[in-house]
Amino acid sequence: MPGVPVVRRRTLLGVAAATVLAGCSGEPDYPPGQLRIASGGTGGVYNAYAQGVAAVVRAALPRLQATVLATAASIENLQMVAGGRAEVGFTSADAAADAYRGNPPFSAALPVQALGRIYENYLHLVVRLDRAIARVADLRGRKVSVGAPASGTELFATRLLPLVGIDVVRDLKAERLDPNLAADAVGSGRLDAMFFSGGIPTGAIATLARQTPIGLLELGTFVPELRRRYGEVYVERTIPASAYGLEAPTVTVGVANYLVVATAMDERVAYQVTRALFEHRDQLAAAHPEGSRLDRGAAISTPPLPLHPGAARYYREAKR
Repeated sequence: MPGVPVVRRRTLLGVAAATVLAGCSGEPDYPPGQLRIASGGTGGVYNAYAQGVAAVVRAALPRLQATVLATAASIENLQMVAGGRAEVGFTSADAAADAYRGNPPFSAALPVQALGRIYENYLHLVVRLDRAIARVADLRGRKVSVGAPASGTELFATRLLPLVGIDVVRDLKAERLDPNLAADAVGSGRLDAMFFSGGIPTGAIATLARQTPIGLLELGTFVPELRRRYGEVYVERTIPASAYGLEAPTVTVGVANYLVVATAMDERVAYQVTRALFEHRDQLAAAHPEGSRLDRGAAISTPPLPLHPGAARYYREAKR
Protein backbone atom coordinates (compact mmCIF):
# COMPACT_ATOMS: atom_id res chain seq x y z
CA MET A 1 0.00 0.00 0.00
CA PRO A 2 2.28 2.85 -1.26
CA GLY A 3 2.40 5.97 0.87
CA VAL A 4 0.96 4.31 4.00
CA PRO A 5 3.40 3.80 6.86
CA VAL A 6 4.07 0.21 7.92
CA VAL A 7 2.75 0.80 11.45
CA ARG A 8 -0.46 2.29 10.08
CA ARG A 9 -0.90 -0.66 7.70
CA ARG A 10 -0.45 -3.15 10.54
CA THR A 11 -2.98 -1.26 12.63
CA LEU A 12 -5.55 -1.41 9.85
CA LEU A 13 -4.96 -5.12 9.35
CA GLY A 14 -5.33 -5.72 13.08
CA VAL A 15 -8.64 -3.88 13.20
CA ALA A 16 -9.91 -5.84 10.21
CA ALA A 17 -8.87 -9.14 11.78
CA ALA A 18 -10.54 -8.24 15.06
CA THR A 19 -13.73 -7.38 13.22
CA VAL A 20 -13.73 -10.74 11.42
CA LEU A 21 -13.07 -12.61 14.66
CA ALA A 22 -15.87 -10.75 16.42
CA GLY A 23 -18.24 -11.71 13.64
CA CYS A 24 -17.24 -15.37 14.02
CA SER A 25 -17.19 -15.46 17.81
CA GLY A 26 -20.84 -16.37 18.14
CA GLU A 27 -21.60 -13.32 20.27
CA PRO A 28 -25.43 -13.08 20.29
CA ASP A 29 -26.83 -10.24 18.23
CA TYR A 30 -29.58 -9.36 20.70
CA PRO A 31 -29.72 -7.89 24.21
CA PRO A 32 -30.49 -10.04 27.26
CA GLY A 33 -33.82 -9.73 29.03
CA GLN A 34 -37.07 -11.42 29.84
CA LEU A 35 -39.58 -12.64 27.29
CA ARG A 36 -42.92 -13.02 29.02
CA ILE A 37 -45.44 -14.70 26.73
CA ALA A 38 -49.10 -13.83 27.38
CA SER A 39 -51.04 -16.90 26.31
CA GLY A 40 -54.50 -17.96 27.50
CA GLY A 41 -56.19 -20.27 29.95
CA THR A 42 -54.87 -23.75 30.62
CA GLY A 43 -56.68 -26.26 28.45
CA GLY A 44 -56.66 -23.87 25.48
CA VAL A 45 -54.42 -23.93 22.43
CA TYR A 46 -52.77 -20.56 23.13
CA ASN A 47 -51.33 -21.87 26.38
CA ALA A 48 -50.07 -25.11 24.87
CA TYR A 49 -48.59 -23.30 21.85
CA ALA A 50 -46.97 -20.73 24.13
CA GLN A 51 -45.19 -23.51 26.01
CA GLY A 52 -43.67 -24.51 22.67
CA VAL A 53 -42.63 -20.92 21.92
CA ALA A 54 -40.98 -20.65 25.34
CA ALA A 55 -39.11 -23.93 24.83
CA VAL A 56 -37.81 -22.77 21.46
CA VAL A 57 -36.65 -19.43 22.84
CA ARG A 58 -34.92 -21.00 25.84
CA ALA A 59 -32.98 -23.37 23.59
CA ALA A 60 -32.19 -21.02 20.70
CA LEU A 61 -31.91 -17.66 22.48
CA PRO A 62 -30.54 -18.38 25.97
CA ARG A 63 -30.05 -14.71 26.84
CA LEU A 64 -33.83 -14.32 26.85
CA GLN A 65 -35.64 -15.61 29.93
CA ALA A 66 -38.82 -17.02 28.40
CA THR A 67 -41.82 -17.62 30.64
CA VAL A 68 -45.48 -18.34 29.86
CA LEU A 69 -48.24 -16.32 31.52
CA ALA A 70 -51.72 -17.84 31.82
CA THR A 71 -54.24 -15.13 30.93
CA ALA A 72 -57.80 -14.55 29.75
CA ALA A 73 -56.32 -14.48 26.21
CA SER A 74 -56.61 -12.03 23.29
CA ILE A 75 -57.88 -8.75 24.75
CA GLU A 76 -55.93 -9.07 27.98
CA ASN A 77 -52.83 -10.14 26.06
CA LEU A 78 -52.95 -7.05 23.87
CA GLN A 79 -53.30 -4.85 26.94
CA MET A 80 -50.41 -6.61 28.67
CA VAL A 81 -48.08 -6.26 25.67
CA ALA A 82 -48.95 -2.60 25.16
CA GLY A 83 -48.58 -1.93 28.89
CA GLY A 84 -45.19 -3.59 29.24
CA ARG A 85 -46.43 -6.53 31.34
CA ALA A 86 -45.58 -9.04 28.61
CA GLU A 87 -43.20 -8.99 25.66
CA VAL A 88 -45.15 -11.33 23.36
CA GLY A 89 -48.86 -12.04 23.18
CA PHE A 90 -51.23 -14.37 21.37
CA THR A 91 -54.31 -12.73 19.92
CA SER A 92 -57.09 -13.31 17.45
CA ALA A 93 -57.18 -10.99 14.44
CA ASP A 94 -60.54 -9.45 15.38
CA ALA A 95 -59.27 -8.35 18.79
CA ALA A 96 -56.00 -7.16 17.23
CA ALA A 97 -57.90 -5.03 14.73
CA ASP A 98 -59.90 -3.37 17.50
CA ALA A 99 -56.74 -2.72 19.50
CA TYR A 100 -54.89 -1.22 16.55
CA ARG A 101 -57.82 1.05 15.64
CA GLY A 102 -58.78 1.95 19.19
CA ASN A 103 -62.26 0.45 18.87
CA PRO A 104 -64.18 -0.90 21.89
CA PRO A 105 -63.39 -2.67 24.12
CA PHE A 106 -60.19 -0.59 23.85
CA SER A 107 -60.38 3.07 24.85
CA ALA A 108 -57.48 4.09 22.57
CA ALA A 109 -55.26 2.60 19.88
CA LEU A 110 -52.54 0.35 21.30
CA PRO A 111 -48.91 0.50 20.09
CA VAL A 112 -48.64 -3.12 18.95
CA GLN A 113 -47.24 -4.81 15.87
CA ALA A 114 -47.10 -8.41 14.68
CA LEU A 115 -44.36 -10.99 14.50
CA GLY A 116 -46.60 -13.00 12.23
CA ARG A 117 -49.79 -14.88 11.58
CA ILE A 118 -49.52 -18.32 13.18
CA TYR A 119 -52.72 -20.38 12.72
CA GLU A 120 -56.51 -20.05 12.75
CA ASN A 121 -59.07 -20.17 15.52
CA TYR A 122 -62.33 -22.04 15.03
CA LEU A 123 -65.37 -20.92 16.96
CA HIS A 124 -66.67 -23.84 19.01
CA LEU A 125 -70.22 -23.66 20.30
CA VAL A 126 -70.35 -26.82 22.41
CA VAL A 127 -73.73 -28.08 23.64
CA ARG A 128 -74.82 -31.01 25.75
CA LEU A 129 -76.81 -33.42 23.60
CA ASP A 130 -79.39 -33.92 26.36
CA ARG A 131 -80.41 -30.23 26.40
CA ALA A 132 -82.26 -30.00 23.05
CA ILE A 133 -80.16 -27.15 21.68
CA ALA A 134 -80.16 -27.39 17.88
CA ARG A 135 -79.46 -23.79 16.85
CA VAL A 136 -78.01 -20.63 18.34
CA ALA A 137 -81.46 -19.17 19.06
CA ASP A 138 -82.12 -22.14 21.38
CA LEU A 139 -79.58 -20.70 23.82
CA ARG A 140 -82.10 -18.13 25.04
CA GLY A 141 -82.60 -18.60 28.78
CA ARG A 142 -79.84 -21.21 29.01
CA LYS A 143 -76.75 -21.43 31.19
CA VAL A 144 -73.85 -20.66 28.87
CA SER A 145 -70.17 -19.77 29.23
CA VAL A 146 -69.34 -16.96 26.80
CA GLY A 147 -65.60 -17.13 27.47
CA ALA A 148 -63.24 -15.66 30.02
CA PRO A 149 -63.44 -11.90 30.59
CA ALA A 150 -61.24 -9.96 28.13
CA SER A 151 -60.85 -13.00 25.87
CA GLY A 152 -61.29 -13.33 22.13
CA THR A 153 -64.00 -15.88 22.86
CA GLU A 154 -66.03 -13.33 24.80
CA LEU A 155 -65.57 -10.77 22.02
CA PHE A 156 -66.80 -13.25 19.44
CA ALA A 157 -69.76 -14.50 21.48
CA THR A 158 -70.97 -10.96 22.09
CA ARG A 159 -70.85 -10.34 18.34
CA LEU A 160 -72.54 -13.56 17.32
CA LEU A 161 -75.44 -13.76 19.77
CA PRO A 162 -77.09 -10.44 18.80
CA LEU A 163 -77.40 -11.78 15.25
CA VAL A 164 -80.18 -14.04 16.56
CA GLY A 165 -81.61 -11.41 18.89
CA ILE A 166 -79.96 -12.66 22.09
CA ASP A 167 -78.61 -10.14 24.57
CA VAL A 168 -75.88 -11.71 26.69
CA VAL A 169 -76.94 -9.95 29.89
CA ARG A 170 -80.71 -10.04 29.49
CA ASP A 171 -81.35 -13.31 27.64
CA LEU A 172 -78.73 -15.73 28.98
CA LYS A 173 -77.67 -17.09 32.32
CA ALA A 174 -74.16 -16.25 31.24
CA GLU A 175 -70.89 -17.15 32.89
CA ARG A 176 -67.42 -16.07 31.84
CA LEU A 177 -65.08 -19.02 32.25
CA ASP A 178 -61.80 -20.19 30.78
CA PRO A 179 -61.99 -23.34 28.64
CA ASN A 180 -61.06 -25.79 31.39
CA LEU A 181 -63.64 -24.47 33.85
CA ALA A 182 -66.29 -24.14 31.15
CA ALA A 183 -65.74 -27.70 29.92
CA ASP A 184 -65.91 -29.01 33.49
CA ALA A 185 -69.19 -27.16 34.03
CA VAL A 186 -70.70 -28.53 30.81
CA GLY A 187 -69.55 -32.01 31.74
CA SER A 188 -71.12 -31.82 35.19
CA GLY A 189 -74.38 -30.48 33.77
CA ARG A 190 -74.10 -27.13 35.53
CA LEU A 191 -73.88 -25.43 32.12
CA ASP A 192 -75.85 -26.22 28.99
CA ALA A 193 -73.30 -24.89 26.50
CA MET A 194 -70.00 -23.11 26.10
CA PHE A 195 -68.32 -20.89 23.55
CA PHE A 196 -64.63 -21.21 22.83
CA SER A 197 -62.54 -19.72 20.05
CA GLY A 198 -59.42 -21.81 19.57
CA GLY A 199 -57.37 -24.12 17.42
CA ILE A 200 -58.17 -27.77 16.88
CA PRO A 201 -58.14 -29.87 18.80
CA THR A 202 -58.69 -27.81 21.95
CA GLY A 203 -57.60 -30.02 24.83
CA ALA A 204 -60.40 -29.10 27.23
CA ILE A 205 -63.08 -29.83 24.61
CA ALA A 206 -61.41 -33.06 23.52
CA THR A 207 -61.44 -34.28 27.11
CA LEU A 208 -65.08 -33.25 27.50
CA ALA A 209 -66.05 -35.10 24.31
CA ARG A 210 -64.54 -38.33 25.62
CA GLN A 211 -66.56 -38.10 28.83
CA THR A 212 -69.88 -36.47 27.88
CA PRO A 213 -72.20 -36.68 24.86
CA ILE A 214 -71.76 -33.28 23.20
CA GLY A 215 -72.30 -31.64 19.84
CA LEU A 216 -71.00 -28.59 17.99
CA LEU A 217 -73.51 -26.17 16.46
CA GLU A 218 -73.06 -25.06 12.85
CA LEU A 219 -72.20 -21.35 12.61
CA GLY A 220 -71.01 -20.91 9.03
CA THR A 221 -74.20 -19.16 7.92
CA PHE A 222 -73.29 -16.20 10.14
CA VAL A 223 -70.06 -15.43 8.28
CA PRO A 224 -71.51 -12.98 5.69
CA GLU A 225 -73.19 -10.81 8.34
CA LEU A 226 -70.15 -10.90 10.62
CA ARG A 227 -67.98 -9.76 7.72
CA ARG A 228 -70.43 -7.01 6.84
CA ARG A 229 -70.40 -5.67 10.39
CA TYR A 230 -66.84 -6.31 11.50
CA GLY A 231 -64.68 -6.77 8.42
CA GLU A 232 -63.01 -9.57 6.56
CA VAL A 233 -61.22 -11.10 9.55
CA TYR A 234 -64.01 -13.70 9.72
CA VAL A 235 -64.07 -16.64 7.31
CA GLU A 236 -65.95 -19.91 6.93
CA ARG A 237 -64.08 -22.95 8.21
CA THR A 238 -64.84 -26.60 8.98
CA ILE A 239 -64.02 -28.54 12.14
CA PRO A 240 -63.35 -32.15 11.08
CA ALA A 241 -65.43 -34.81 12.79
CA SER A 242 -62.20 -36.52 13.82
CA ALA A 243 -61.11 -33.53 15.92
CA TYR A 244 -63.48 -34.54 18.72
CA GLY A 245 -64.75 -37.95 17.68
CA LEU A 246 -68.09 -36.61 16.45
CA GLU A 247 -70.27 -38.11 13.73
CA ALA A 248 -69.97 -35.29 11.18
CA PRO A 249 -67.86 -32.22 10.41
CA THR A 250 -69.08 -28.83 11.62
CA VAL A 251 -69.06 -25.69 9.48
CA THR A 252 -68.17 -22.74 11.67
CA VAL A 253 -66.45 -19.36 11.76
CA GLY A 254 -62.69 -18.98 11.62
CA VAL A 255 -60.40 -16.10 12.51
CA ALA A 256 -56.61 -15.85 12.24
CA ASN A 257 -54.25 -15.67 15.19
CA TYR A 258 -51.24 -13.40 15.47
CA LEU A 259 -48.20 -13.18 17.70
CA VAL A 260 -47.92 -9.54 18.73
CA VAL A 261 -45.28 -7.41 20.40
CA ALA A 262 -44.94 -3.79 21.43
CA THR A 263 -43.95 -1.38 18.69
CA ALA A 264 -41.00 -0.41 20.90
CA MET A 265 -39.53 -3.94 21.06
CA ASP A 266 -35.84 -4.02 20.13
CA GLU A 267 -35.62 -4.90 16.44
CA ARG A 268 -32.91 -7.48 17.10
CA VAL A 269 -35.09 -9.34 19.59
CA ALA A 270 -38.08 -9.36 17.23
CA TYR A 271 -35.86 -10.65 14.42
CA GLN A 272 -34.26 -13.41 16.47
CA VAL A 273 -37.52 -14.63 18.01
CA THR A 274 -39.22 -14.77 14.61
CA ARG A 275 -36.29 -16.63 13.08
CA ALA A 276 -36.10 -19.10 15.96
CA LEU A 277 -39.78 -20.02 15.63
CA PHE A 278 -39.45 -20.86 11.95
CA GLU A 279 -36.16 -22.71 12.37
CA HIS A 280 -37.63 -24.86 15.16
CA ARG A 281 -41.16 -25.38 13.92
CA ASP A 282 -40.96 -29.06 14.84
CA GLN A 283 -40.79 -28.09 18.52
CA LEU A 284 -43.90 -25.95 18.14
CA ALA A 285 -45.71 -28.86 16.51
CA ALA A 286 -44.66 -31.10 19.40
CA ALA A 287 -46.28 -28.65 21.83
CA HIS A 288 -49.52 -28.56 19.81
CA PRO A 289 -50.47 -29.75 16.30
CA GLU A 290 -51.33 -26.16 15.28
CA GLY A 291 -47.60 -25.42 15.47
CA SER A 292 -47.14 -27.37 12.24
CA ARG A 293 -49.24 -24.76 10.41
CA LEU A 294 -46.64 -22.02 10.81
CA ASP A 295 -45.86 -20.91 7.27
CA ARG A 296 -43.73 -18.00 6.06
CA GLY A 297 -46.03 -17.27 3.14
CA ALA A 298 -49.07 -16.89 5.38
CA ALA A 299 -47.23 -15.35 8.33
CA ILE A 300 -46.66 -12.00 6.65
CA SER A 301 -50.41 -11.37 6.33
CA THR A 302 -51.46 -9.69 9.60
CA PRO A 303 -54.02 -7.03 8.63
CA PRO A 304 -54.52 -4.41 9.89
CA LEU A 305 -51.43 -4.73 12.08
CA PRO A 306 -48.10 -3.93 10.44
CA LEU A 307 -45.27 -6.38 10.89
CA HIS A 308 -42.67 -5.34 13.44
CA PRO A 309 -39.53 -4.17 11.55
CA GLY A 310 -37.50 -7.00 13.07
CA ALA A 311 -39.95 -9.62 11.87
CA ALA A 312 -40.19 -7.96 8.46
CA ARG A 313 -36.39 -8.15 8.14
CA TYR A 314 -36.49 -11.88 8.84
CA TYR A 315 -39.13 -12.49 6.15
CA ARG A 316 -37.15 -10.45 3.59
CA GLU A 317 -33.98 -12.38 4.29
CA ALA A 318 -35.77 -15.74 4.26
CA LYS A 319 -36.96 -15.07 0.69
CA ARG A 320 -33.43 -14.77 -0.66
